[in-house]
Amino acid sequence: MPDAPAPSSTSRPAPARRRARGLAAVVAVLGLLVACTGGATDDASPSPSPTPTVLRATVTLPEAPVTVVPDASAGETAVVVSGALFDEAPVAVLVAGEDATLLGPAATAAVGLGAPLLVAGAPGTAEEVARLGSTEAVVVGDADLDGLPADLRTHAVDDADALADLGVDVGDRQDVAPTALTAAVAALTRPATPLLVSDDSEAPAPEASAPVTDGPSAAPSTTGGLGAEGTTVEPPAEVEHAALLVDSVTGSAAATVAAATARAAGVPVVDVPGGDPRATPATVQALTGVSTVLAVGSTFGAAELLGPRVASAATGVELPGGGQLVFPVAGSAPGLHAKRYIALYGTPGTPALGVLGEQDVPATIARAQQTAAPYDAMTDDTVVPTLEIIATVASAAPEPDGSYSRGRSVDELRPLVEAAAEAGQAVVIDLQPGRTDFLTQAQRYADLLAYPHVGLALDPEWRLQPDQVHLRQIGSVGVDEVNATAAWLAQFTRERQLPQKMFLLHQFSLRMIAERERLDTSHDELAVIIHADGQGSQPAKAGTWAALRQGAPPVHWGWKNFYDEDTPMLDPAQTWQVQPVPDLVTYQ
Repeated sequence: MPDAPAPSSTSRPAPARRRARGLAAVVAVLGLLVACTGGATDDASPSPSPTPTVLRATVTLPEAPVTVVPDASAGETAVVVSGALFDEAPVAVLVAGEDATLLGPAATAAVGLGAPLLVAGAPGTAEEVARLGSTEAVVVGDADLDGLPADLRTHAVDDADALADLGVDVGDRQDVAPTALTAAVAALTRPATPLLVSDDSEAPAPEASAPVTDGPSAAPSTTGGLGAEGTTVEPPAEVEHAALLVDSVTGSAAATVAAATARAAGVPVVDVPGGDPRATPATVQALTGVSTVLAVGSTFGAAELLGPRVASAATGVELPGGGQLVFPVAGSAPGLHAKRYIALYGTPGTPALGVLGEQDVPATIARAQQTAAPYDAMTDDTVVPTLEIIATVASAAPEPDGSYSRGRSVDELRPLVEAAAEAGQAVVIDLQPGRTDFLTQAQRYADLLAYPHVGLALDPEWRLQPDQVHLRQIGSVGVDEVNATAAWLAQFTRERQLPQKMFLLHQFSLRMIAERERLDTSHDELAVIIHADGQGSQPAKAGTWAALRQGAPPVHWGWKNFYDEDTPMLDPAQTWQVQPVPDLVTYQ
């Protein structure tokens, strides 16, 4: 038995199947709207105007600050996102499938109308249309409309007058590759919503004067409701402090329909390649001030992971070199480069402990910049000048607290820390704790660690046991103490919504960190780096480098150049030949 034709009135037999026309008509008619000023014409014999009818959707936001929509089909995702962002919608847009040639024009219609985009025939679509209370549906493509509410009026996209009566303001045609469609939908605005057309579309370019006619399979035009004189659609206003996150790199239809519904609701869409909103300056800036996020796809991880990342990005604070990651992955987002750090080591005012202490604060900042400059010229990576400041200095005799560690005050170190921030330089606070544990000393410098650009370094060479003395024995630390310090720093960072911090471990022999294989590198708030501190001949240093790397946990790596102790010290070009290329190079 042939399918029953779709009725043009407000009701239809429940089991009937309605079908809307295909893509050629979609593109032709929406393109025609680009050239037209509207559907109304002059009438020499005006009739009384009917009472205006305004169709408004009601937008809502999820109660949770962060919600992650798991991987699903485009149809299932569309239902979830519509349910999250719309309390009700008198108009819905139904698309026949997941093909980009349909999704582009459907997204244009949805955003222009301020109506959720749903996939016809997908699980849950009919129920969502009923929940929304939709009385009108714009249909894109040859859609299966079984199961929809019996009183739903449908309008094929070749009904140009109906779209014009609704005030759809279609902008210029924009040809988009299917892989770029999600990003294009995320950028849609109104009025003059661009007509998105996949570049594999074979639809002819429309002519402004060409009449639009129904083909044999087109749904008949309606005469009331959406197409009635005096009926307008009022799209939602733009929503502040909220965002939908998508990863356009995946190019999924699910992300595309979600982006369309979000933009229809007035919710900004932020493209987060790789799924970490802290990774790029663009995502951090886009999320500044955002308090509610809906993320689409497993690339974002669980809400427990994404939540702190979003909270950090929402502060808008960036690390030296941009973004909020210490070591972003090059190429994980367009134009994103890796970071390398070139550091001066020492403590202010004490030349004997390293080059950092050989000059005053302004000269130290300038020297750090000058030291990093040759490396900047050798790589496309972002090179960040860095200061590793010894905050607690190993002492030959016991201090009043018996620690064999003399601490510099926060007030003594703050001027250099703040000067580095102003110059766009990173800082690492270095601890030489003597007989005190690392966690106790780290907590003393919480005021400095609260600065976004300040990380923490542990130097086990100077971690003594109760019966040890500096320079008589080489210190060491158990991994549990290191892990406890890392856990505290990660929680400290998370609670203050700070960017990721560098967590650096100095080492030149395996015994310096007992049970290093149990090192906890799982904290999302920390970037862990092992710094090879070997000095002397280059063959000896290369041997230390290889020994430390053998069996190491997944970490980043640092290399130290000693001005006086290395024979000879490597120049920047030679240092860059070390394999793998160090993520951090320190000068002492």
